[in-house]
Amino acid sequence: MNAGALSRSAEEVAPELLGSVLTCKTSEGTVSLAITETEAYSGTADPASHAYRGRTPRNAIMFGPAGHLYVYRSHGLHWCANVVTGTDGIASAVLIRAGRVIEGEELARARRGEKVESPRLARGPGNFCRALGITGEHNGADLLRGTSVTLSEGEPVPTALVRVGPRVGVSKAHDWQHRFYLAGDPTVSAYRLSPRAKPSAGT
Repeated sequence: MNAGALSRSAEEVAPELLGSVLTCKTSEGTVSLAITETEAYSGTADPASHAYRGRTPRNAIMFGPAGHLYVYRSHGLHWCANVVTGTDGIASAVLIRAGRVIEGEELARARRGEKVESPRLARGPGNFCRALGITGEHNGADLLRGTSVTLSEGEPVPTALVRVGPRVGVSKAHDWQHRFYLAGDPTVSAYRLSPRAKPSAGT
């Protein structure tokens, strides 16, 4: 994985992140997840993006450079991780929605609960971060040259397995086809339409 590959639009990068590996090293140990589900958010052009209304202290990481981690807390409860993409100065990011544990399953299970089934350990963006051990302290981490959280290439994903659909749980631009996931993979989260969703224009 290199900066050039990530320095494109979120919609281009999101499907290509499927199969890539996100690794987080903490004092507890190391967990690695192969990404199985992503969503693209197109910055100021995307009503569902945190950057839609411009740069703020909270979303500044989204404006680049590419290859950094943008972490935010959803509804005051769960941490969510995004890979920053695109051109420096223009907000663009890919939300990581789900993954499959390929290293450190014992630690991931300790964080998620002993009774949680393996496919559910990192299903959903909040659970993905919890399994990895990602928190707000990782906001801005350099995924390509850092040491605590890193992004690397994984096993190639056949194009025939990649599916595209609307984003999950957003009320604005919910019908944009910016969600990408692996067909038939048990770690992928279920689609859920926001009760506040309204028809919108977009691609």
